[in-house]
Amino acid sequence: MITKFLTEVSAKFNPFSACAKPARLFLTFLPPNARANGTTINTTLLPRTSTEASSLKVKFKDGKELKFDCEKYNIKGLVEEVDRHSRQLQKAADLTD
Repeated sequence: MITKFLTEVSAKFNPFSACAKPARLFLTFLPPNARANGTTINTTLLPRTSTEASSLKVKFKDGKELKFDCEKYNIKGLVEEVDRHSRQLQKAADLTD
């Protein structure tokens, strides 16, 4: 996963819910030095009794913001969507260099 164009990642999930798995796995895909490279990572753990759905929000350097409902996406779908936009930013950066 291309993470150098991410500026903010916000995840909100109930760790005991099955639909939280994509959000948890997405956070594990981030490199250990992501915070040092300028990415802000926010996690909100919901209580066990919460009925609120798990969600993931990703902001990119160009200002685009992607919001995902983790009940509708699996981890493969999340990574594909984030990489799709990251590849576009990579192409633009390669052309300007």
